[in-house]
Amino acid sequence: MEKKNEYAKCLLEKVDFSRNLSDREIYEMIDDFLLQEERCKDLSLENKKLLRRELFHALRKLDILQDLVDNPEVTEIMINGPNHLFVEKAGKLSQYPLSFESKEKLEDVIQQIVSGCNRVVNEANPIVDARLENGSRVNIVLAPVALEGPVVTIRRFPEHPITMEKLIAFGSLTEDLAEWLKLLVEAGYNLFISGGTGSGKTTFLNALSAFIPRDERVITIEDNAELQIMNLPNLVRLETRNANVEGCREITMRDLIKTSLRMRPDRIIVGEVRGGEAFDMMQAMNTGHDGSMSTGHANSSRDMLSRIENMILMGMDLPLKAIKQQIASGIDFIVHLGRLRDRSRKVLEIVEIVGFEQEEIVCRPLFHFSETGVDETGRILGKWKKVGEMTHFEKLEAAGLDQQIRRIGERL
Repeated sequence: MEKKNEYAKCLLEKVDFSRNLSDREIYEMIDDFLLQEERCKDLSLENKKLLRRELFHALRKLDILQDLVDNPEVTEIMINGPNHLFVEKAGKLSQYPLSFESKEKLEDVIQQIVSGCNRVVNEANPIVDARLENGSRVNIVLAPVALEGPVVTIRRFPEHPITMEKLIAFGSLTEDLAEWLKLLVEAGYNLFISGGTGSGKTTFLNALSAFIPRDERVITIEDNAELQIMNLPNLVRLETRNANVEGCREITMRDLIKTSLRMRPDRIIVGEVRGGEAFDMMQAMNTGHDGSMSTGHANSSRDMLSRIENMILMGMDLPLKAIKQQIASGIDFIVHLGRLRDRSRKVLEIVEIVGFEQEEIVCRPLFHFSETGVDETGRILGKWKKVGEMTHFEKLEAAGLDQQIRRIGERL
């Protein structure tokens, strides 16, 4: 490691920063250096290849992070200052043996990450969300907020989107339940996916989006582009923008939702609502954009409704009754996900929003996951129980799908 850092410094002195070197030129420069460096002549071919790759990562990529970012088994990377790295694989967290050579090197990598997606992070703006080239989500916190050095959290998404078939194979839901949800999406019901951190909300939203008819125009709106919606030819992807020192003004989720309404969408998909944009999302769901979907953090479907109420109050000064009426008429179903103690992710509850009565949103639980035991490997066993009957079939009847969903409901 020490040699690699020393060699990298020597190579940096030879780099011509006045021109944009290609990856091939960087590799050629490294190869020339390794041939000329006396201390490298006794290295085996395998060690030379390893050193060559490490030097390239140090000069052009993300240094010691690059191998982790490229590893499909890694789902989360957590950096607590230059000397403490933690990695999540298969749901298990462990400390990574390597570290950055210095705080300055880590800060260089951070600037490389944020510049790649037109973001800015510094002491004046110490918190930022960004993304990597492969779509991984990055959260960065610098001093003076972070006391022990820069903190970076990278959530790595699968290279190939997880389909509903894979979720069924993982035991996240049953085939009948997936088919039931498919008919809801095709018929144009407004769905809201709730769950705690790491429960798989974005993954589930991606899987549901595969059921959207191909002839529809879909607009996605996100803080950082994470959705991997496939096979929709008429897809528009929008992403927020932070204000910067060059005078570019901030473009918020609310701005994007408002402008999307003028882009003739059939459906609007908001990656996650966190604040006042919840009001604009409800407006979209109530003004003819049937089949719209979004996600939000909550511990239960009932908590999600309360959170949406609070988020709307953050953005608008409206009577609570009017807010609840907007939610009750906008959202048709809430699908609540959870991450169980065995690290598995499952659909825990599906709730229908029935209406608004006595100044309260009326919900009807339809399906609920119940644990039945634990197998010899520690995996939680359970089954989905039907606990209520669906009420609103109007959209299904208009789409000619009501008999199909009734038959599935009889099997569940």
